[in-house]
Amino acid sequence: MPRRLLSSGSRFEAEIGYSRAVVDGDFVFVSGTTGYDYATMTIAPEVEAQCAQAFRNIEAVLAEAGTGLDDVVRALFVLPDRADWPPCWPVVKRHLGAARPASTMIVAGLQTPEMRIEIEVTARLRRRAGDR
Repeated sequence: MPRRLLSSGSRFEAEIGYSRAVVDGDFVFVSGTTGYDYATMTIAPEVEAQCAQAFRNIEAVLAEAGTGLDDVVRALFVLPDRADWPPCWPVVKRHLGAARPASTMIVAGLQTPEMRIEIEVTARLRRRAGDR
């Protein structure tokens, strides 16, 4: 399977030089994704809303790749403020509760002060009948 680069249309991808996701073999590697609504280039102030929007962004690119949130095998959460992590737990469980991927949360600065969470995931493509 050839390597495929997927874009969300975010201006950051073109300006910085990266892809929203890369499909390589059986895996989909999704870049760190924040709570920006790429259609409007706006971001909500609440961390829970940003977390939910990040998952919508991730879900869209996973669908384009041919997989979904239930196929996520690894997740990384980056938050500038550790106090913002517990309010995100219900949002994370709603989106990844079925997959229960191996996960890590770290506290680190993000690109802009408005960004309160960034989520990176790796998903595995499901094999279809006839695939080897």
